[in-house]
Amino acid sequence: MHRHKDFPSVLRSVTNTWKDGLLNRKRPFVGRCCHSCTPQSQERLFNSSIPSLGLRNVIYINETHTRHRGWLARRLSYILFVLERDVRKDMFARNMVDNVLNSSKVQCAIEEVVSEARAEDQEAGTHQKAVSKVTRKARSLLQEMVANISPSLIRLTGWTLLKLFNGFFWSIQIHKGQLEMVKKAATEHNAPLVFLPVHKSHIDYLLITFILFCHNIKAPHIAAGNNLNIPIFSTLIRKLGGFFIRRKLDEAPDGKKDYTEELLRQQQFLEVYLEGTRSRSGKPSPARAGMLSIVVDVMCAGSIPDVLIVPVGISYDRIIEGNYNSEQLGKPKKNESLWGVACGVFRMLRKNYGCVRVDFTQPFSLKVRSTSLLSPMEQPLNQALFNGEEEEHPDSREMSDEPWRRQVISNLAKHVLFTASKSSAIMSTHIVACLLLYKHRQGVLLSKLVEDFFNMKEEILSRDFDLGFSGNSEDVVMHALNLLGNCVNVTSTNRNTEFIITPKNTVPALFELNFYSNGLFHVFIADAIIVFSYYVNLVSGPLLATWGRHVPKWQSAAVLVNLSIPYICNIYRSFSYPAAWCCVQEDQEELSPSEEPWPKKFPEPLSWRSDEEDEDSDFGEEQRDRYLKVSSSPEHQEFFTFLQRVLSPVMEAYSGAAIFVHSLLSPMAEREYTQKLFRYLLTRTEKGVAAYGESATHYLVKNTVKTFKELGVLKERYEDGVCRLELSATFQPQANRNKLLQYILGFSLL
Repeated sequence: MHRHKDFPSVLRSVTNTWKDGLLNRKRPFVGRCCHSCTPQSQERLFNSSIPSLGLRNVIYINETHTRHRGWLARRLSYILFVLERDVRKDMFARNMVDNVLNSSKVQCAIEEVVSEARAEDQEAGTHQKAVSKVTRKARSLLQEMVANISPSLIRLTGWTLLKLFNGFFWSIQIHKGQLEMVKKAATEHNAPLVFLPVHKSHIDYLLITFILFCHNIKAPHIAAGNNLNIPIFSTLIRKLGGFFIRRKLDEAPDGKKDYTEELLRQQQFLEVYLEGTRSRSGKPSPARAGMLSIVVDVMCAGSIPDVLIVPVGISYDRIIEGNYNSEQLGKPKKNESLWGVACGVFRMLRKNYGCVRVDFTQPFSLKVRSTSLLSPMEQPLNQALFNGEEEEHPDSREMSDEPWRRQVISNLAKHVLFTASKSSAIMSTHIVACLLLYKHRQGVLLSKLVEDFFNMKEEILSRDFDLGFSGNSEDVVMHALNLLGNCVNVTSTNRNTEFIITPKNTVPALFELNFYSNGLFHVFIADAIIVFSYYVNLVSGPLLATWGRHVPKWQSAAVLVNLSIPYICNIYRSFSYPAAWCCVQEDQEELSPSEEPWPKKFPEPLSWRSDEEDEDSDFGEEQRDRYLKVSSSPEHQEFFTFLQRVLSPVMEAYSGAAIFVHSLLSPMAEREYTQKLFRYLLTRTEKGVAAYGESATHYLVKNTVKTFKELGVLKERYEDGVCRLELSATFQPQANRNKLLQYILGFSLL
């Protein structure tokens, strides 16, 4: 076998052909709001014609998108298009600094600061001078934070982005029906919109504003981190709607809240990233509900009548940052700088990053959602996970109850992030990377890879997820291989009749392929958990019960992969028995030993009804009269093997951590323990001991530490402000540590 030198040119010719037909097919419509949590919002902005509006490449602009025609209009179509967008100064917030400073809450806070200062220093000046001094400082801090949107700069940036995006993206796909719902919500409803996107790249900020600009929807104010507050670049961000979040506004600790409240009062739109930072793993990061809690508090206080929440899914064929391998190898994150931004833009211009898909989900009322933040589905699961303790009905508590308030907002944040992830389209690079890692790790013929790619598309569509591409499967696979070129080896047979594709076995290549394959993780997580639970029920005993935990067996796999409660709820709410699972009626003949059913029926809370089912149907009752059995056909058994392998890096990280926990002989600082565990897992990978080298990524290491704390294996102890980890009393005996390892290995049957 030898390296085929002509393969890159073949890829280029094929992908150029595929580019032209990229958006020819209609995709399934995704993004409806939850029928359980927001029933009143379901039909509010939706009508039957919305799905048929189809996709649009938002960066494809010609004279038909302007009011002019002719030769000159074709040459100036970009300029004419941006000039015709509806962007005016009176759309945006005014007198923000003065309004915030003059608010009663900020004035009271200033008075408190002055009073405390005078109590400490009796020689301070007059009261009025002290108030003026504190007010000037507060004004200065606010001016550092606030956005100052410039319509002219938005137009200029729109024209620039049209040029740039056409240079390094093939297309930016949006669904016209989704934008129609957002536009209707923005113009017909007297409530501010809060966009809550997943966070994949720094381009996300520009992408959302650009798409809304192209559709005459007001630009949102973007909550940006202080890491982007760098010279020149920060000015540009403010002019485009960005405002920089401070942990506290120095003397006025509620400054961030007061500023956000004033924006919402003026009917301004917000864009908030719940994850706080870009995902380094390809999966959504845990939700941080800080800014969302401010929005909820403002509405609950009656300052505004309602807020419309818009989760947003974003998918890239390839992110512009390249990869996060340095951070996954444990190196600290580099601070953003003007030079880094300039180098990044220059690097982008030299490459093509494929396609982008942005999905705006149906806006839903926060006021309606706040009365059902624990859905009926979530309540029984909370009871099951927490030893049967009953949760109070959401209406039975006030938001002034702080623990209850935190849980309510946390559940809302998780639900929104789940919705945004569920709506994110699956890209070709996600599928190809996942197949190479977890089905064809030793290499595969291109023809077989194309066949499996086609089958995977069908599996994804059968689960009501959308695809961010279309076209002939062979062409799409070659396009994906071109984008993943640094991570794969392409060779040919002796007769040059067939290509053989093999993932590179280097740590950077495995980490990068894992990043893109994780874009598919949420699609199959429900199936994978059920497969794992099925085998654990057959092989392992309920070991968790011996540790004082009474977690039902069907949830044990979910506990180990560290999924949040609302995430589990949505998994089972949307689970739609694929072909590999067969429903069997109770009165059916006895099954053969090779077709063992589940040991018991699913609990009643796991029954579900699709949106299309008639309200009066007996679907739910019928579902409770069924068992679930596993198909024994070879193709389905092969699919089960794939599902286990998808979670195998996670389980290998846990098993490695269970071995490493034996070395914890005395309390150790959590940071030090995490670093030592990471070096241990990375050494296993570099020496070829680990079957899945991607199990040593830094995000998985941190996840194992978190999970072991939640399972009660590790216990936190604070000394001098430093968090130290030690073994809990239950796991100090070596026998119990061995049980832990055996329990985890029970999931890793391959």
